[in-house]
Order: sequence, then structure tokens, then C-alpha cells
Amino acid sequence: MIKVIASDMDGTLLGNDHRIAPETLAAVKDACRAGIRFMIRTGRNFHGAMQELSDTGLVCDYIVSSGAEVRNPQENIVLTYPMSMELCRRVYSVIQEYPVSMVICTDGYDYRIGTQEEVEESLLLETMLFHMNLNREEVKQTRQFIQMKERTRVLSDLEELEQKGVRVYKLFFFSEDKEMLDRIKNRLEPDKEVAAASSFPTNLELTDVRAQKGPVLKEYIESLGYTMDEVMVLGDSLNDLSMISMDFGATVAMENGDPEVKQAAKYITRTNEELGVAYTIRELLKQQKVTA
Repeated sequence: MIKVIASDMDGTLLGNDHRIAPETLAAVKDACRAGIRFMIRTGRNFHGAMQELSDTGLVCDYIVSSGAEVRNPQENIVLTYPMSMELCRRVYSVIQEYPVSMVICTDGYDYRIGTQEEVEESLLLETMLFHMNLNREEVKQTRQFIQMKERTRVLSDLEELEQKGVRVYKLFFFSEDKEMLDRIKNRLEPDKEVAAASSFPTNLELTDVRAQKGPVLKEYIESLGYTMDEVMVLGDSLNDLSMISMDFGATVAMENGDPEVKQAAKYITRTNEELGVAYTIRELLKQQKVTA
């Protein structure tokens, strides 16, 4: 019997508008009322996740920053796997050879190295890739650009961040040059302290090797007294693969998911735009009611 549901956010729980549909929220709350524990697992940090969930009334666990931080339903931090500053320096020394901006993701703000003008331009170019039909000034008015700018802080160098004593959870790179991202990934692959994944083809995400969605989820649910066969997981992208490929009770890929994720999953559900998470939860509740 499934006692825990752990869902990715973007491309899974959320629609393409990055919002949770009322039908999906209702299904999640019905699962909770049926005694199932619901967990969010996402590449976003906690504050980024709460931007979309704070007004939903949803009480759940949070595995955020791709597994670098875990919070209980009271929103208290119970586990962290930050990157060491030495690891950040090793990565930074490699990527300086490439024309790509490094986003330093923490439990609060995102940080970028450069001048204010350079950082704003990188934010603009990144957002424009999601809004190809808009001009530069129109992109600046989008909710996505405004939110990214609000949560971004500018650094002169890594030493400035170290002096602040901020925990680094993830290093994020975004580029349309997929071959360049692959070259960076291959350069860093020999470093056994780093794990590489992607939310979509045009990005690269680096974390401490311990901070991966699947292993962290397993560690957390077992600390709560659950077993792997009591857990259903849902995801769509390559940074969900460490979880989808593990032997949880039900591993569910979205129809809109990456082909490799769909191949690894035990089940495939409807797309996020077709409310695949809501559909899967409803089917689970019906099945478990019949077999109870």
C-alpha cells in the first residue's frame, strides 16, 4: 500500500504556467485526508517552492534544491547537504573557460558573479528563451523575469560569498549551447564530490554528490519509518532520474517527461497540462479503497 507520495514541481505538479491547478491541489489534499503523506521534491530552493505554494494551505514535507535540503511539515530544516566552498572553487575554475553564467543557488537568494549590468543582462537573456515572441522590454515585464531579479544578488567573487557564510546548495548553468554544457559536464565528471543533472536540455545543475533526489528521499522516508515499497514518486526531467530509477513502490513519469525518465519509470501518466498528478492520485485512491 502506498503511504507516501513524493512529487516534483515544475513539469509535474505544476502546469506550464508554473501554478498548481485547483483540481491537482484538491486531489493532493484528498490523499492527505486519506492518510497519505505528501512530499514536494524540487530543484527549487524552499523559498522558490513557497512562491507557488504559500497560499494553497498545503502542509507537507519539502525536499528542495535537488536534495540539498529537507524540511518537515513544520518547515524546519532536518537535513542538509551543502557544497563545500572548495568544491565551488574547483567548478568555477573550470567554467571560467566557457561563455556561461554560473548561478549560485542557496537556501535564500541566488547569486551571480559580475557587475549589476552583466547580471541583469544574463537574467534577461535567460528569460527571453522562454518568451521568444516578446521583445526585450516586454520580457522585463514578465512574472518570471521579475521573480528572478528579486531573488538574485550580485557578487564580485566567490570570496565575498564565503565571507557571508552562506550555504551553497547548487550551481546552475543555462545555455542554448547544449554541446558546451556537455563539455562542462564531462570536464567535471572525474570529481567524485559533485553530482550533475538537468531539469531540461538547456541547463546543467551541480550539487554535492550526496544531494540527489532519489537517495535523499530514501534516507528521509526511512528515517520516518516508511519503506521504499510504500512510496510513489512522480517526475518528468533528468534531475528526477535518480528517483524514478530507484525501486520505490510506484515510479511515475509524466507523458511530457524526458524519454530517458519515461523509459526508467514503472508507469506513465498524463501530461502536466492534462493534470497527470491529479489523475494518478485519484486512480491510486480508488485502487487502495478497493483493496483496503
